[in-house]
Amino acid sequence: MDKYITTPITEEVTADLKSGDYVYITGTVYVARDAAHKRMIETLERGENLPIEIKDSTIYYMGPSPAREGRPIGSAGPTTASRMDKYAPTLLDLGQKAMIGKGKRTKEVIDAIIRNKAVYFAAIGGAGALLSKCIVKSEIICYEDLGAEAIRKIEVENFPVIVVIDRDGNNLYETAVKNNV
Repeated sequence: MDKYITTPITEEVTADLKSGDYVYITGTVYVARDAAHKRMIETLERGENLPIEIKDSTIYYMGPSPAREGRPIGSAGPTTASRMDKYAPTLLDLGQKAMIGKGKRTKEVIDAIIRNKAVYFAAIGGAGALLSKCIVKSEIICYEDLGAEAIRKIEVENFPVIVVIDRDGNNLYETAVKNNV
């Protein structure tokens, strides 16, 4: 089923999302990969505040290529989500509600998704140039020294994703195999 949602993604929003749903996201999304996630966790360990508002946030695991003239961002395909798995439960426990990436997640991440009524979306790998057309604004928020791995705040319009793991733990990667999809 196709669903259109607007960020911030709250528990009320995740209640209506089921594994296998096609979703189009509009609003603010943060972009961060493993180096930025590592730095955020180190920030928390020092007792400092995160550089982004984590409550009800969506983080897209992506490292963009340089923007072409007249565009806010270059190719914007997803990064393999498992690279963030050691960091994701902490951020979910702090209120993050959605992640966008590609690939499977660990049991610890799935447990944190269920515990926090969050959701894991997949974006289509290999379609970075097409996905970038849904990004209307991009700005570096922090960790500029990380280059492509700096944390960005992007504005998206009808950004296409699929619910892989819903807030109840239903996992499209498992059900698709069982149903020979």
